[in-house]
Parts: sequence; C-alpha cells; structure tokens
Amino acid sequence: METEREMRNVSEEAYPMKSGDDLHGYSNNSDFQREIASSANQLVSEAIAEYLEIENLSPSTTIRVADLGCSVGPNTFFAVQNILEAIQLKYCQKSQGLLNSQIPEFQVFFNDHSSNDFNTLFLSLPPADRRYHAAGVPGSFYSRLFPTHSLHIVHVSYAIHWLSGVPKEVVDRTSPAWNKGRIYYSRASDEVVEAYSAQWAEDMALFLQARAQEIADGGLMILIFPARPDETPHSQVSTNVSLNVLEACLIDMAKNGIVSQEKVDLFNVPMYYISPQELGDAVERNGCFSIEKMGILHYPTSSHYQSLTSSRDKAQVIASHVRAVMEGLIKAHFGDEILDQLFDSFSRKLEDEISVLDSAKTLNYCTVLKRKTMI
Repeated sequence: METEREMRNVSEEAYPMKSGDDLHGYSNNSDFQREIASSANQLVSEAIAEYLEIENLSPSTTIRVADLGCSVGPNTFFAVQNILEAIQLKYCQKSQGLLNSQIPEFQVFFNDHSSNDFNTLFLSLPPADRRYHAAGVPGSFYSRLFPTHSLHIVHVSYAIHWLSGVPKEVVDRTSPAWNKGRIYYSRASDEVVEAYSAQWAEDMALFLQARAQEIADGGLMILIFPARPDETPHSQVSTNVSLNVLEACLIDMAKNGIVSQEKVDLFNVPMYYISPQELGDAVERNGCFSIEKMGILHYPTSSHYQSLTSSRDKAQVIASHVRAVMEGLIKAHFGDEILDQLFDSFSRKLEDEISVLDSAKTLNYCTVLKRKTMI
C-alpha cells in the first residue's frame, strides 16, 4: 500500500517540463507563456532604465543576469535578449553614445532543477555572436544558487506558482486537510486551501531570503506569474478550472479500474495561484526588496489560441499545454501507460468547459522588485 510519506517524497522531487522537440514537448507547447512574457518587454525595459543602479559599477564589471526556472527554451532566450538590450541602452544613454567595445561583458545563468533537459536547452542556444557568456546552474531556486551579491538582474517567468512540494497535510489521513478524492485545492475544503497557501508562503520566504543574499544592492528581480485577482475565489481561476477537469478524468479512470482510487487520493498537484496581495505581503515580511512596478499583462488578441473558433481546437491546445507541463508529475505517480488515454479524455471533457475557461479570471502580472541598499 502506498503511504503518504512516499507521496510526499515524490512531490518533493522535480518533474520538469516535457523535454524534446516532439508533439508533446514543452518547446512546442509554450506559446502562451512566451506571448505573456513578450507582453512584459516594455515594462521590463522601462524598469531597467529607471531603477537598475549602474552608476557605481566599474567599467570592468561583468553584468550578471540569471533566469530561474528556465525550462528547455526558447522562451528563456527571448526574455534574456530583451533584458540585455535594455541594459545596453541604459549604458549608451548614460555615456551619450558609448562605444560598443566599452559596454560591459554579460554573463547569463540559466537555472532549473538538475533533472531539466539542459542538453535541449543549450542545443537551441542563440549563435556564437550573442553578446553574453552562458552557463547552466542546476538546483532548486528555493535555496541559494549563487555567491553573495553576485547578480544584477534575476528573471523568473511562470515559475513561482510551483511549490517546493505537496503540503504534507493534504496527504495525511489524520489531518483535517486530508484531500481525499481530489488532486488540487480549488474545490477542496478551507483546510486544504490554507495548507496550500501556507506552503507557498513558506516557499516564498525561502526564495526571497536566497535572492536577497545573491542580488547586489540596487539590483532588480523581475517576476512574471499567473495570479488570481484579489478576492477572486480559487474556483474561478482558469488553470484551476482545467485541473478540475483533469481531476474528473482521473476519477473516471479509478471508477473503471484503470488506476486505483488510492493512487488518486494520494495525488496532488504542487501548484498554487496567489493573489497580488499575497506577493506583497511576502515581500513586506522579507524586508529586503521594494516593489517598484506591478503591471497586468494582457494576452495578445493576435495569439494562436485567440484565433481559434471551435471548442474542439481550443480544447486540444489546452490539453497539449497541460500535458507538456504535467506529464512528468503524472508519469512519476501513475506510470506512463495511462498518459495517452488520460489526455484524450481530458481534451474531450475540456470541450464542454471552454466557455467557462474563457470567462475565468486569471490575470498575469509582471512585478519588478529592487534590492534595497542595506546600511
């Protein structure tokens, strides 16, 4: 019999986005994340121009940028390029036409869990004439990754909603937060929601503490993340709606004897969608950063998803995206034999929920934090 302890250990492991360039790979199913991140370009450029402190840096200083939770590309490269162009422009404007050769060197660190497919990532690295030196840094961003005060900009896109692991209470049969029969918190009891919220707050405290030590005074941290508007119920968040559908598919498979009910009872998705207020509270508790900008990012009306007219086509796009993100987690718990059947069922059920998904209230935010100068 599978124990809660075993499930907790599985959830604490990292299950990265689906690697490779195949039909279900993340690189072919991350248009949404890329388009949202691209919509932040102007806000990011303006923040760098206004808030990044370079006045006290010597000409020989190497500017160091880290993208945390980079996955397998190519989204990470687009984000990095925009950041570096904004820094170069700031230097040129500061020196009124600084010669190209006098612009500082750049070093960019690409971070994700050690099980991330760094081979695929670096095979798609931009050509050798790029303006930065690249390095991979494996490890969880909930712990220290870099030397003290070594970074000038940290970028994190679509990553801080992932928890370090499933809250232990939700897989404990003796806990009021035991999440029997559900895989997520959005339609669960208040105790389950509170367990997820507390886990995110604990994780974010570790995240901010680590970055406060790694980012130089006056440096910036750019956070792009999906969130629920303040006071919006968790059940009305679009991703939560889609995960409720996935939950229904797994319950159907348990009823049909394809998977065990116990397996379903012990499976929980380690994600939590915060409100802007929750982020603000976490930053205030940490005390080492100031929030300089927070803007809502609008999904482009010209996007591929928005151009689709049939519920079936939209459902297939969502199912492919969720599979690219969730396959590793599901495979680790249930095995790979159920994957095709599960996501075929998921796509069909999603067709009936498209109107609900399209009217859901998820917003995407870009928040720029500045490392305070500590006296």
